[in-house]
Amino acid sequence: MSKDTEVTMSKLKVSEKDVELNEPEDSEKQPMTIGETNGDVKVKVVEDEEVKFTGLSKEELLKVAGTPAWVRTRWALLILFWLGWLGMLAGAVVIIVQAPRCKDLPPQEWWQKGVLYQIGAVESFQDTNGDGVGDLAGVKQRMDDLGALKVKGLVIGPIHTTVANDSANTNLIKIDERFGSMEDFTQLLEAARKKSIMVVLDLTPNYRGVDAWFDLLTTSNSTFQNSVKEALTFWLEKGVSGILLGSIEQLKVPNKLDLLEDLKNITTNFSTDGKSRVLIAVTDDHRLGNILSQLNETSSEFLSSRYLLNNLQPLSVSDLAKRIQDYLEAAGQRWTSWSVGGPNVGHMASLVREDLLRLYNILLFTLPGTPFTNYGDEIGLQDVVPGQPAKSIMHWDNTDSFGFSSQLPADKSNINLNISVMAQKDDKLSLLSLYKKLSELKGKERSLLHGDFVQLQPEPEQQVYAYLRVWDQNDRFIVVLNFGNTAATVALQHEQLPSKATVLLSSNPHRSEETLDLQKVELGPSEGMLLKFPYTA
Repeated sequence: MSKDTEVTMSKLKVSEKDVELNEPEDSEKQPMTIGETNGDVKVKVVEDEEVKFTGLSKEELLKVAGTPAWVRTRWALLILFWLGWLGMLAGAVVIIVQAPRCKDLPPQEWWQKGVLYQIGAVESFQDTNGDGVGDLAGVKQRMDDLGALKVKGLVIGPIHTTVANDSANTNLIKIDERFGSMEDFTQLLEAARKKSIMVVLDLTPNYRGVDAWFDLLTTSNSTFQNSVKEALTFWLEKGVSGILLGSIEQLKVPNKLDLLEDLKNITTNFSTDGKSRVLIAVTDDHRLGNILSQLNETSSEFLSSRYLLNNLQPLSVSDLAKRIQDYLEAAGQRWTSWSVGGPNVGHMASLVREDLLRLYNILLFTLPGTPFTNYGDEIGLQDVVPGQPAKSIMHWDNTDSFGFSSQLPADKSNINLNISVMAQKDDKLSLLSLYKKLSELKGKERSLLHGDFVQLQPEPEQQVYAYLRVWDQNDRFIVVLNFGNTAATVALQHEQLPSKATVLLSSNPHRSEETLDLQKVELGPSEGMLLKFPYTA
């Protein structure tokens, strides 16, 4: 063979079975093709077939699995798995143990979760039939406005029939026709229920007379006392969520404690199916000792008083701080409530300086306990004669009748001429907007609902009152109130305070939500602020 056609067998590395020598069967009969030379060897290389791995058979697997190496490997992997699992479990336990534990939430009833709105003078709230007298249907008509205030309850009345100082013509279970009918009252209850607002009925017997509980001879009579008990049962069966008894200091009977305990038991017996009923006592006494005495004597869920005023006059900052601290200490574990004014003594705006009106609202909504406000306090409604019962008609709009009635009011006064719900409703800088913000915060922030109360001590010469509200791992709040008519700068110090806090709201509607250095808090004249800071472990 020539060198050109020589095939080196070692280079091809083919086996004999892969080589086919194509010798012609009859070389003489096979003509040579062009390019072939005599003696050529034709080599056919067969391509390797693809090799597929089919795995081990069951028998082979069993055979391998039983070998000592695989047994040791399996045990090692199993031990590692359980060691890893136990390690993760131990880590989780350590994290749980070391993490700060949340306090159990204290049980709270509906009246402890927000503001109670008093409509003591139903005749002054909203008239629907054009007779110039507010009625129950009017309260129902304004339920959307009341819902927007985020109040938890309405205290309505008294609305029962009575003749001043005449117990014989007093019927505690009959509605005065001027206010409407029992059907009107039932519809009011239903409208309030749809807004998740509870209704408390004021059953103060002689509300049009001099002595709210008539005279001693009358109230000592068992027939009269039984009529009061029957009236509580009647109205609770009608669906009210509580009963309020006013001027409790005027109830002077030998069995006063037993009587109040019996009345409390009646409301308790109706607290079923998750529907708690409340008995509220109110005192108009402004004397500190007497108020604390009433607090201990009454069997009601809580006592409401005009404790934040001294004979209808604002207190000094030092007196205010002492009063609040003394009251909280005297109350102990009992629930507290606060008000500035009331149905019998007038609206807040008539009892405090105008420039302090917003500040007092901040105070009222941030103290521990339930705030009470009068109808119209949310817009700064005033009384014609300060210190007299709150009877000013409610101002809903700026029409001649103020939206109260289709008739012009007989006792129209210019004192509230530019004050109305409509004028403030869409104004983010208004008193109404501040009231709504405070009411919302009171109802949702745990530190304000049931947090600890810690008084802070700014410089003694400053007319500034400050305190801290804290609950567990929730956001904390600082209340700083400047009762002076000049600017003040105070340093707030306490072991639970951070170095800085953020302004959540202010009585000055133009103040921005800025971050303040607590060592140098600057307040404008008559400014109150609610500051906020987060919990840190």
